[in-house]
Amino acid sequence: MKGTAMPSSDLNGKVALVTGGSRGLGAAIAKRLAAEGANVVLTYVGSEEKARAVAAEIEATGRRALAIRADSADPAAVVRAVEETVRAFGGIDILVNNAGIWMDGPLLEATIEDFNRIIAVNVRAVFVAAQAAARHMKSGSRIINIGSNLADRVHSPYMTLYSMSKSALVGLTKGMARDFGPSGISVSLISPGPTDTDMNPANGAHAEHQRSLMAIPVYGRADEVAGLVAYVASAEGRSANGAQWVIDGGVNA
Repeated sequence: MKGTAMPSSDLNGKVALVTGGSRGLGAAIAKRLAAEGANVVLTYVGSEEKARAVAAEIEATGRRALAIRADSADPAAVVRAVEETVRAFGGIDILVNNAGIWMDGPLLEATIEDFNRIIAVNVRAVFVAAQAAARHMKSGSRIINIGSNLADRVHSPYMTLYSMSKSALVGLTKGMARDFGPSGISVSLISPGPTDTDMNPANGAHAEHQRSLMAIPVYGRADEVAGLVAYVASAEGRSANGAQWVIDGGVNA
């Protein structure tokens, strides 16, 4: 064992799969679950170096980690990531569907290819991963979907396709909570608002506009979202089934 052992937690020995875990929210979530005791698999598409750095950081704490290249737009790749997780770690207890893409622009200029791609990554991949993972999960397991506060209110033009895809996760999460609930698998949706990551930096071109929408005009941090994921994954989050957690500084207040 390398590095300093993590403190005891009810996630000790659990196996977590975090899609899109090479940077931003996904990396923060992967590292926080490891800090709580879980062994973590993370997927990536193009950021192999960053993904392996996250895995190495986790392993340096004494937890096990694995980075898998898997394009969430490819259903077969999503299933393979789940199956590889099970083969490598012997099971899966926590699935965090974090991978997603951003798309904006005038609706009249959107193409059917745009529509199909955002549905494939932001919606279909969540369904595919959850279905594949649930086949290996035991009672007490968690599926946590990462959505967006834009599912509930569209504050500006040009975000129609993205907002649509995140709205779909509300119904998908609630339906899965009913379907998987009898097996003891809980399903929740965490919907961040403006969060300081490389994709939406707090000093970016549109940051002041986003702050103007917030009751507390301060960007969220990735580790705050990760903390909420860790809570929902823990024993204390047992009853959070079919729940939507909005963490956006009061944008939708």
